[in-house]
Amino acid sequence: MQLKRDIGYFGAAFIVLNSVIGAGIFALPGKIAVSAGLVSPWLFLIVGILFLSIILTFAELASYYDQTGGPVLYARDAFGPLAGFSTGWLIFLARMTSFAANANVMAIYLASLSDVFASEAARIAIITVVTVGLTWANVRGVKDGVRTMGVFTLLKVLPLLLLVLLGLQHITGATLVPAGFHIDNIGGTTLLLIYAYVGFETVGVTAGETSRPQRTIPIALVRTLLLTGLLYFFIVLVYISVIPAANYANATLVDVGRSLAGPAGALVITFTAVFSIGGNLASSILAAPRLLFSLAEQRLLPQWFGNVHKKYATPDRAIIAMGAMALVLGLSSNFVDLAIGSSVVRLLGYIICIASLPVIRRNAKAEKSEQAWRLRGGYAIPAAALLICLWLIGQSEREDWIKVSILLLIGLGLYLVEKWYYARK
Repeated sequence: MQLKRDIGYFGAAFIVLNSVIGAGIFALPGKIAVSAGLVSPWLFLIVGILFLSIILTFAELASYYDQTGGPVLYARDAFGPLAGFSTGWLIFLARMTSFAANANVMAIYLASLSDVFASEAARIAIITVVTVGLTWANVRGVKDGVRTMGVFTLLKVLPLLLLVLLGLQHITGATLVPAGFHIDNIGGTTLLLIYAYVGFETVGVTAGETSRPQRTIPIALVRTLLLTGLLYFFIVLVYISVIPAANYANATLVDVGRSLAGPAGALVITFTAVFSIGGNLASSILAAPRLLFSLAEQRLLPQWFGNVHKKYATPDRAIIAMGAMALVLGLSSNFVDLAIGSSVVRLLGYIICIASLPVIRRNAKAEKSEQAWRLRGGYAIPAAALLICLWLIGQSEREDWIKVSILLLIGLGLYLVEKWYYARK
């Protein structure tokens, strides 16, 4: 049974938006402001501009494909099956750990609403209900998943825009253009900050269920990320304009909402955070299982993951596996560790994908080459993207590599099982 092409332009844009805007913008402004102070909004914007080179490279890569898999296909076609598997597994791990991290932040924001949600038992219940509910919704069909993201998109973007509009009156020349700046641990701060921008790559995974994916996905990628970076800039600008420097370490956007509109403002931002994170979780559970499905389809993972539900035409086993793994990780880890781990494994996947572009360009058939969303300037943009990824990954710690290595070994074990089984047939 074949997957259905039920994702259009707005569906693709929803996937990008909800993959990127999740817990990051609600959890990071204070953490970044502690290190960067009044320069924080500009740091968000600069990192976004630098990240644009990576996004543009992925936009061109996506324009060559209409199959499910995204990064799996890019790396496989350029460097062979093992590279395809490794990249797909890395991106899957990134989305899965991101899901677990964001589920934790959702529990934290709900805990701020009432003491009823503040206990450890409540945290476990929230993460479990959200994970199981979204898993079931996506097993039932991709249309349900896209509709869910559409609702979450409106519920997250409109209050954030209102927050910015209410906060504009507090912005001064000193906060907009600081007289001087100092950033503590710029490498580590930037590595944490990129968590606010990662996740866009999974829209390419859904190409097999997207209408006219070679055109739809690149346009959705670039437009959505540009608007997201601009929104981040103004949100963080309002944050540092409203919150005193002494409170950066503990204040969240809820405190900004309270300062601007009292208890009602705090309540609205709390619910916005919950809906925003919910949209990110919905995007993850929609896109990431397609990586497992694609890996199984390419005979890089056991065929069990490649099953398509007879009634709903969805990769049901891959979705259930993703939900189960994210649930275990979410219940056993904290946000910061998961966020950094997610960024590190993503960057490894990005490096492989970016390096694959010259090979894919060279080997593309004439028809695909003519239709491709070709970047100008030769390889200048991909080269910049590669250097940025290498610098960022160089900021990671030894402990991050130990965790990544363990997860990679688990994936390699599954890969070898499939190869052994296929060789016996």
